[in-house]
Amino acid sequence: MSAERSPASTERQPVRGERKPMPNGAAAYLAFPEAAHLFTEELHNRFGVAESEIASFRRYGDLFVLPHALEKTPYWCRTALTEPFTFSFNSIGEAAAELKRIQRNWAPYGFTSFRRTALIQEKLPYVNMKPKTFPVKIPTSPIGVYMLTDDHTMLASARTTSFLPAGTLEFKEDHENPPSRAYLKLQEALTHVYSRFGVLPGEGSRCFDAGACPGGWTWVLRQLGCTVLAVDRAELAPKLMADPLVTFQKHDAFTLPPQEIGPFDWVCSDVICYPERLLEWVGKWLDSGMCRNMICTIKMQGAIDWRVVERFADIPDSTVLHLNYNKHELTWIHVDGADSRTENAI
Repeated sequence: MSAERSPASTERQPVRGERKPMPNGAAAYLAFPEAAHLFTEELHNRFGVAESEIASFRRYGDLFVLPHALEKTPYWCRTALTEPFTFSFNSIGEAAAELKRIQRNWAPYGFTSFRRTALIQEKLPYVNMKPKTFPVKIPTSPIGVYMLTDDHTMLASARTTSFLPAGTLEFKEDHENPPSRAYLKLQEALTHVYSRFGVLPGEGSRCFDAGACPGGWTWVLRQLGCTVLAVDRAELAPKLMADPLVTFQKHDAFTLPPQEIGPFDWVCSDVICYPERLLEWVGKWLDSGMCRNMICTIKMQGAIDWRVVERFADIPDSTVLHLNYNKHELTWIHVDGADSRTENAI
């Protein structure tokens, strides 16, 4: 892991037992695992932060401390610590007591002093950080993040941008039934929808899975009781092909007119294509009025065109996010009437 990098400072160092807020306006951003390079590229290419400035930021593994908060949370950030502070402590009990004094829920990010971090967490009120069984609704209680920078100092923030523990969501994996691991992406996307808006596809829902082969997303929709039109140039896994509630059509999913196959409650796509083509296809479906909700993977082909990503984000009733199970891709979610609903961002 990368070691902490910080310029020399003449500021008074905090004494044991003292909580010290970071300079006004500072924020810390926790990048997704193995995506720190994508996070820094986003800082440079989307937010215009100079590479020399990025190199000067204090960094603890995947956690970057910026002197000034960004106007938006980066997509490759799993959670942002919006009011960071440091706390110097003498004992495990003292560290845990300080966190409990601030609020109930805390999740750790492990950078160093892993054993001490685990001992602190044991003394805090229980937070379920185990892999989840889908479907699941994420509690919307505030949850802070803390990290030890050494055996006697922590960096923490009670306020963060995610209700997920350290911005992380993992599922108990089914290694036998789904035809591909892509099913985890749809499960995670639907968990965001369920937690924010309280809706899920289910029995009676008619769904269109574009580019369905080998059937990971179709499998998720069938587990929820949906009927599915699955379209691709190659067939699905045999069990799905034999499912009476799955209709398979061998075709290029992007060339089927919505008026000929719709309407649908949910339209989904994990198709490998250029983002511009996906945006055009999404627009056709929304203009047609033949779908209520959509979930699509925006697969990056080389350098990210942030102007295209922002066009997805600007579509009414929509959001763009990077999932824990996304790779070099983002996920666009459209929920009918989302802009007028009361939502809880996770």
